Formats: sequence, C-alpha cells, structure tokens
Amino acid sequence: MSIIVEQNVLALSISERIQLVEDIWDSIEKVPESIQLSEEQKIELDSRLDGYHNDPGKGSPWNVVCERIKSRK
Repeated sequence: MSIIVEQNVLALSISERIQLVEDIWDSIEKVPESIQLSEEQKIELDSRLDGYHNDPGKGSPWNVVCERIKSRK
C-alpha cells in the first residue's frame, strides 16, 4: 500500500475523500477482532444493549433523529 500524504488527500474532491473514508472503514470492519475496546467502552456498550433489550421500542430511528437535528438549524 502506498503512503497517503495529506496534500494528496486534499487534492481529492470532497466526494472522493468521503469514498476514501468509507473504503478505510470497510477495511477495518472486515477485521472487527482487531479493534480493542477499553473496559469503560465495554461497560457502556453492555449498558446500551441492556437498555435496548429492556425496552426495544424506546428511542428513534436514525432518519427521524437526523431530521430532528437538521430542523434545529
């Protein structure tokens, strides 16, 4: 793999940079076992999962949350 240089990245269009980030994320997603979580992160994730299991109807779908955020502007 070639070294990514900041000026090379900045030469890309916004849509190309977004695609680059998506490609990088996809490459990380393929090896989830390599992502190390701190004990605090594990506790937080367990707490959120427990909350979901206790009340799966609580909360809002992402599209509703996104619209709510956009409407604040």
